[in-house]
Amino acid sequence: MLNGKTILITGGTGSFGKKCTERILEKYRPEKLIIFSRDELKQYEMSKVFSDNKYPCIRYFIGDVRDKDRLYRVFDTVDYVIHAAALKQVPTAERNPFEVINTNIVGAENVINAAIDRGVKKVIALSTDKAANPINLYGATKLCSDKLFISGNSYSGRHRARFSVVRYGNVIGSRGSVIPLFEEMKKTGAIPITHQDMTRFWITLEDGVTFVLKCLEIMQGGELYVPKIPSMKVSDLAKAIAPECRQEIVGIRPGEKLHEIMITEDDSRHTIEFDGYYVVEPEFDWWSNESCMNNGGKAVKEGFRYASDSNDRWLTVEELIKIIKTI
Repeated sequence: MLNGKTILITGGTGSFGKKCTERILEKYRPEKLIIFSRDELKQYEMSKVFSDNKYPCIRYFIGDVRDKDRLYRVFDTVDYVIHAAALKQVPTAERNPFEVINTNIVGAENVINAAIDRGVKKVIALSTDKAANPINLYGATKLCSDKLFISGNSYSGRHRARFSVVRYGNVIGSRGSVIPLFEEMKKTGAIPITHQDMTRFWITLEDGVTFVLKCLEIMQGGELYVPKIPSMKVSDLAKAIAPECRQEIVGIRPGEKLHEIMITEDDSRHTIEFDGYYVVEPEFDWWSNESCMNNGGKAVKEGFRYASDSNDRWLTVEELIKIIKTI
């Protein structure tokens, strides 16, 4: 699908963007692959790995999703957009609410308007488990962003742009992951644990990129995709990283949940299950779920809830050790 096309990744110098770039350059032959981000240093460092000499299709553009005019310029002739730009640190969001709103919500609106007006075919936006029943500002901004992208399909009108969202949990080894913190803290002989029973969804960066590219290919516009991924206990992760260390319970931080959820009970009424993922369908008059049903999907039971504490797939300490060694 991506051969001969122009793809743009917002937030392209982040953990996801770099891995997605690597995968696209390995598997496809795009006309152009545009890396769009704010940080010139990160672009410089990334260009040493993915240089335009080795990969003539690659382009680097400085810009911010807050800047609508800049988006209108760089979206010219773009076929597909993968929207990964966001401010995502929960404590940072609580201390800088207006900045997070400007990037995660206003930035989403700018991406949608620019995509529609510049003739982009498909946009897929990255979300987070914290957007389901959010209790912190970051999750609330991402929920709003998700709603904007889904509704963007109605705004597109006669234009061809289509919008979908991918929602998944914590990414192993990404920037901001708890793993580097645990690695550093084990030198002290003690690992801080917020709660002994805390659980999280867990996905590798590789699997996250694979799932997003798959959804980009199959999306019709309006779907919210949720992969079936395993859960893990944070205390088990601490055991996997530092089995020799004691665990100190420090309490749940402001804006933090004991367990995460990706599909709420209210969303179960319009959720379709497939072998490896779920699709939360939009509640639009123009939407028909026939294509989902005809492709092997089945409706989940009303009251279904996809949460990290009630998941049927769990990572053991041994499995966590194996995964961490691959990072």
